[in-house]
Amino acid sequence: MDSLTQVVLGSSVAALVVPERHRRVALVAGGILGTLPDLDVFWFGLAGSDVVTQVTWHRGPSHSLPVLAVAGWLLWLWLKRRSALVGESPRRWLWAIWLALLTHPLLDAFTVYGTQLLWPLQMPPVMWSSIFIIDPAYTLPLLFGVILAWWLSPGGAGAGAGPGAVRRSRSAHRWLVIGLSLSSLYLAWSMAAKCTVDRIAAQSLATMGLQDAPRFSTPLPFNTLLWRVIVMAPDGYWIGDRSLIADRGRMRFIFRPSDTRALAQLAATPQLRRLLWFTHGFVGVQARQRGDGARRLILSDLRMGLEPDYFFRYDIAGQDAEGRWLAAPEITRIPAPGNRLSGLAWVWRRLLGREAQQ
Repeated sequence: MDSLTQVVLGSSVAALVVPERHRRVALVAGGILGTLPDLDVFWFGLAGSDVVTQVTWHRGPSHSLPVLAVAGWLLWLWLKRRSALVGESPRRWLWAIWLALLTHPLLDAFTVYGTQLLWPLQMPPVMWSSIFIIDPAYTLPLLFGVILAWWLSPGGAGAGAGPGAVRRSRSAHRWLVIGLSLSSLYLAWSMAAKCTVDRIAAQSLATMGLQDAPRFSTPLPFNTLLWRVIVMAPDGYWIGDRSLIADRGRMRFIFRPSDTRALAQLAATPQLRRLLWFTHGFVGVQARQRGDGARRLILSDLRMGLEPDYFFRYDIAGQDAEGRWLAAPEITRIPAPGNRLSGLAWVWRRLLGREAQQ
């Protein structure tokens, strides 16, 4: 998820478990800890690495539940000796640290990018893909809860003093609970919506003889009411959209060809093998001709973006004079399209049933 969401989630869970007089400190500390795993680009030097390393190692060791559990415990041991607050209520602060750290990768796992929850085990990244990476409906309840808790907690401008202070402090706690409860209910709704779409897709694919084909579903940007289902085939992939507001009956799927034969010839290269592991094989491959006449093989990560302008696209091979594909010395990323407003406008129209499927 985006950084703001991780900050307010970390703030909320940390502030809920510490004593009320520690709440404002926990709001700050939880926010810092909540965004800490995403700094792996600095910790592991990913910023200066090749694109495959950058993409596939992000949400890796820094998002591993075992790694973060141990790191949180070590941080707690260090703080217990140096912080009066932690020393005053050590168990509650241990839970605050753990919750702020561990909820980050767990929330990321609900997106489609992929999160290596059990690194160093070499299992494919977890991608429950029930929520888009940015979704205001999830974030805003947490944000409002954190703001009101800060305002009403002891030391806040709205906290006041005297007999009403206890009541306002309880209100701060209640707003944190409300914010976290609403966001959690929305996350539960996203899973229910995904199950609904998957069931409808399975029924439609069965009539096409594709009931056993690898597939995944994911919400389109900023909502959980419009979904996309990608179904892999030996010579390409099928795309189906489902608006939970406007669509009725069976899902309609559109076929897109993919040069799977060329991909199979190149799949033994280490970089490409790593990329296919990370994407679970949900990729499309097309030949493109550059302005200089050279033909290149372009791989698209089908999990993120709209056809044909996917967010992650890679130049993986070139064609020699005899028409053979030769793996690129190093896979490079093709910049994503600059203007996405038209794509977002299409999402809105498609959600309301005013636009045909792409």
